[in-house]
Amino acid sequence: MEAFGLLMHGFAVLLTWKTLALMMVGLVLGIFVGVLPGLGGPNGVAILLPLTFTMDPTSAIVMLSCIYWGALFGGAITSILFNIPGEAWSVATTFDGYPMAQQGKAAEALTAAFTSSFIGSLVAVLLITFLAPMISSFALKFGPPEFFAVYFLTFCSFVGLGREAKHKTVISMSLGLSLAGIGMDTVSGNLRMTFGSTELLRGINFLVAVIGLFGISEILLTMEERLALRGHAASISLRVVLSVWKDLPKYWVTLLRSSAIGCWLGITPGGAIAASFMGYNLAKRFSKDQDSFGKGRIEGVFAPETAAHASGTAALLPMLALGIPGSGTAAILLGGLMVWGLNPGPLLFVEHKDFVWGLIASMYLGNVVGLILVLTTVPIFASILRVPFAAVAPMIVVSCAIGAFAIQNAMFDIWLMLGFGVVGYVFKKIGIPLAPFTLALVLGSRAEDAFRLSMIGSGGSLGVFWSNWLVGTITTLAIILLFWSVIDRLFSSVSRAWRPLGVSQKS
Repeated sequence: MEAFGLLMHGFAVLLTWKTLALMMVGLVLGIFVGVLPGLGGPNGVAILLPLTFTMDPTSAIVMLSCIYWGALFGGAITSILFNIPGEAWSVATTFDGYPMAQQGKAAEALTAAFTSSFIGSLVAVLLITFLAPMISSFALKFGPPEFFAVYFLTFCSFVGLGREAKHKTVISMSLGLSLAGIGMDTVSGNLRMTFGSTELLRGINFLVAVIGLFGISEILLTMEERLALRGHAASISLRVVLSVWKDLPKYWVTLLRSSAIGCWLGITPGGAIAASFMGYNLAKRFSKDQDSFGKGRIEGVFAPETAAHASGTAALLPMLALGIPGSGTAAILLGGLMVWGLNPGPLLFVEHKDFVWGLIASMYLGNVVGLILVLTTVPIFASILRVPFAAVAPMIVVSCAIGAFAIQNAMFDIWLMLGFGVVGYVFKKIGIPLAPFTLALVLGSRAEDAFRLSMIGSGGSLGVFWSNWLVGTITTLAIILLFWSVIDRLFSSVSRAWRPLGVSQKS
């Protein structure tokens, strides 16, 4: 009841014309940066952060967080309509969202994406509301071994639960891990695989790779097919929205499971990218019709969007409670808090109640308004599909180039994007999955750092990954998932062997 009373106080702080106007501005800007490939929520927040330094902390954080919520919603639009992830965590949405658009179900796919985004964020906000004051003691238990165990769990679930050929998944993931090691080693400071190039000192940016792998490669494939328009016009109506919402109860297990995965990986933090892939893989693994995934199944949109948005929102919990950012955007917001003279941590909830609970209240209101806003503006984005692809393709290439350049203001990134476009094209032609590659590329360096710090701390003993119940449980679960296909076959063999035995005993 205390949390409910504080939340009502937060709404009282939030509901002023000035704050509501800033919230709307933030949402519109967020949708825009979410749609533009390569820009994304973290970059949008970083670019606009200096504009908020003259505002009061509550107004500033509401505007910046709403840019984040808008980017979370907007990232699905280009993923579904053009197979180009507007956000890094929207990669998994392309697996079934784009095929749905090809089948003339773009409206249903977009409605499903926005609705599941809202549900995932709502679950995470509820978690923040009731657990933020109590999370401090638990979150402090996470060190390098726990972080590595979470990343290891993500990799193992992809290999063990994926339907693709295991050797192709391992090849794809190994290449991603290799490229993730390019640049300066953050543990020792040594340079690796830079080959004397100063451009590679920063390593390979994940968003640059994703834009090329998914955006440019898709354009190359479409050009190969004589510039055929691969999408269909979507007509959003209240009937379509209500139809998708009516079917939501059928997928309550998927929505609940993906929300739980997202919240867990947001708090730990594994990240929204890992959450979206894991949510998709588990939905596919536990489905009765696994072969329909990747061919335009709406559950394949519900699962990754719910998990990604739950993770993206839950990442603010350790930032507020402990000052430990759970995502890139949370890290930027953390810098903003310090500029405004606020110190994140348990005392923040005592000394600055207006700020904290005003922010939490804006999460509720921002998600509701954001859902309505994207649903009503979908026809604007869906109408792009009516433009001939021959005219759209150059605009997409330019948009991708601008997005790649804007990330680090480097011309080299544009060439890198084009290179990854060719790689993505080749991978698609020979049947190597892109998802494990992109997952390894973004999590590889983090997993390596966590592993090496764990080894340094334990003197080289792998026993550190079973040193307490938390890390031991995660590591053991990861190993089980890695060999899940073998375990599954073993159980099936034992079951078949015992079945005739049981029949003979009864006879």
